[in-house]
Amino acid sequence: MSERIYSRIAGTGSALPARVVSNDELAQRVETSDEWIATRTGIRQRHVAGEGETTVSLGRDAALRAMEAAGVEPGEIDLIVFGTTTPNLIFPSSACLMQAELGIAGCPAFDVNAACCGFVYAISVADKFIRSGDAKTALVVGSETLTRMVDWSDRSTCVLFGDGAGAVVLKADSATGILSTHLHADGAKKELLWNPVGVSEGFKPGEDNAGVRVLMTGNEVFKHAVRALDSLVDETLEANGLDRHDIDWLIPHQANLRIIEATAKRLDMPMERVIVTVDKHGNTSSGSVPLALDEAVRSGKVQRGQLVLLEAFGGGFTWGSVLLRY
Repeated sequence: MSERIYSRIAGTGSALPARVVSNDELAQRVETSDEWIATRTGIRQRHVAGEGETTVSLGRDAALRAMEAAGVEPGEIDLIVFGTTTPNLIFPSSACLMQAELGIAGCPAFDVNAACCGFVYAISVADKFIRSGDAKTALVVGSETLTRMVDWSDRSTCVLFGDGAGAVVLKADSATGILSTHLHADGAKKELLWNPVGVSEGFKPGEDNAGVRVLMTGNEVFKHAVRALDSLVDETLEANGLDRHDIDWLIPHQANLRIIEATAKRLDMPMERVIVTVDKHGNTSSGSVPLALDEAVRSGKVQRGQLVLLEAFGGGFTWGSVLLRY
């Protein structure tokens, strides 16, 4: 019987734009307030990409920190999976652009677009490569510059989003690592959270296509997210024969503090065991889970051997989880 192979997180990294925009600063642009935003979302500030800061440059910086933490050289990377919904270009992929900047050549490199669930989808794909033996050292990135597609006159959405990136290096390991991943989608709900303009649909040649923006029916998204994540928690625990009290840390997508609190309640988990960065970063889409993971690791909260649940919900709808022994 062949030995089971796991994907172990060997290193984490993150990167944030230099500019920080507070709720008070946003209140000077739209009719809102720090109290209104913080009470409804838990967000106090967000990072906004400036000149020269892109999805690829943030992803590259996060990747370099993850590689340094893992003690891995560029030549050892044999797979790159890049989660993003805001790529630098339509093509080549952000993964290919970052690959070149890192001085890596020859290995597979591709993007995964699952909106806010992009990193969870990406790490699941990389895990499959490692389990099958097709990769031994994978670089997985979640990076976004969502503020470049935000309608700054729409107070219901512009207060929510920020820019940032996180990354992990996965290495094949015979002892421990990712235990299971669980992915779902429901495209029938697309218009509750979406961007209406693309290349093959919504784009009008010769006309102003400034319609690239985030549209969201917030209360409906909230209800669907809570229900989906509730079911996902049960599915993940059942698949691994675990009780909810076995989980050491919950690292959720950082979209809204109320959704995070609802998921923690489902796990009967005190908020002291939940990693929360939404107050500092806002919703960074596919960047949020790896950003929070990197902060949890570097702060010393998450320790080797602990059981960690990653989960996310995003446009599509997409949702998914990763259960791992760190």
